[in-house]
Amino acid sequence: MSESKPEAVPVEAVETLALSGSDSNQKQNITPWDVEGAVVDGVRQAIDYDKLTNEFGTRKIDEALLERFEKVTGRPAHLFLRRGIFFSHRELDKILDRYEQGKPFYLYTGRGPSRGSMHIGHMLPFVFCKWLQETFDVPLVIQLTDDEKYLFKTDLKLEQVRENAAKAVREIAAIGFKPEKTFVFSNIDHIGGAFYRNILQISRCITFNAAKATFGFNDGDYIGKIHFPSVQAAPALCSTFPEIFGDRKDIPCLIPCAIDQDPYFRLTRDVAPRLKHKKPSLIHGRFLPALQGPTAKMSSSIDASAVFLSDTPAQIKKKINRYAFSGGRTSLEEHRQFGGDPDVDVPYQYLTYFIEDDKELASLAEGYRKGEISSGEMKARCIEELQQIIGSFQERAKAITDQMAKDLCDPNFPRPYAALAKK
Repeated sequence: MSESKPEAVPVEAVETLALSGSDSNQKQNITPWDVEGAVVDGVRQAIDYDKLTNEFGTRKIDEALLERFEKVTGRPAHLFLRRGIFFSHRELDKILDRYEQGKPFYLYTGRGPSRGSMHIGHMLPFVFCKWLQETFDVPLVIQLTDDEKYLFKTDLKLEQVRENAAKAVREIAAIGFKPEKTFVFSNIDHIGGAFYRNILQISRCITFNAAKATFGFNDGDYIGKIHFPSVQAAPALCSTFPEIFGDRKDIPCLIPCAIDQDPYFRLTRDVAPRLKHKKPSLIHGRFLPALQGPTAKMSSSIDASAVFLSDTPAQIKKKINRYAFSGGRTSLEEHRQFGGDPDVDVPYQYLTYFIEDDKELASLAEGYRKGEISSGEMKARCIEELQQIIGSFQERAKAITDQMAKDLCDPNFPRPYAALAKK
């Protein structure tokens, strides 16, 4: 058999099954907290990224911009760029202008630590950030939104989110970030001083009506939720980090993030000029699909939808074999005759994020379409790749000491960007 049917999981966990009734049509729902494809005639659809760029008003990263990126940096585009995994942007061209002119900027990204370990989807923006940091040689600030998790996930206690944030620091360190160029901070522990002053100024620029229109807040939401966009916006203003930038307001940031985070920074881009700061630029990534398919993103709260960085080789193998949706046929004989569809095959889709060799990836897709590669063989290749990546990560994680994690979170750790504090 071609193993085209993954083991079922509860429909309330991941909605990949048909929904009853053709009157259940609805638009796709993409917010910082919910990611669901549209429902058409009762069937959940894959996420439509073309529609998202139109609805959000972003711009596609086209070949011309990629060529300019490579020309300006002198480096080949990262596989996430050339494969369209990071596919959309807001004024990435202006960041390239600054780099070409020798003007400073910084990187800003974040992590919402809702549980003790990241899954492979969480890792992707950090892998990309590390490459961008090495390419541009710029500071990176990483916000741990432990406060957001406490406000939006009411089953979590304050002590839990703080513990999760501490674990996230060690995982971020294991990806390879160095304290000389990277500052990681927990909102719960770090906010105060310049950070809080910017939060206050931003909060006076965003009306409740604007927040409701952008995020869909209602009268039943906690006031902390309504205020939180000010907290996530503040790190996009360079004066939030006087230890790095002094009191400057003229240094913009580039924010690599999944596109569901864009609403926060649409508001930030409106507010920044009013506070005499540069607008942040953004580069948006696609969602790593859940194991059950492309109608939803991988989720920390649904173990059967995700491959975690803490998973053992046996767990990785079990999850891919048991849950990963396949684009293969119902029998091996039929698959050999008609071939499969790599565009919906989850193991193949995961490989597009992790296999560096374009020729190997193209060969896998071609062999799958022709029926020369079975679903079981595609799963085996995916298992091999994920076991290698996660195994290497776990080895690095073992080497992270308490002091290394502490240094990443020390705002006064000596960093070689002191000159940025002066105009």
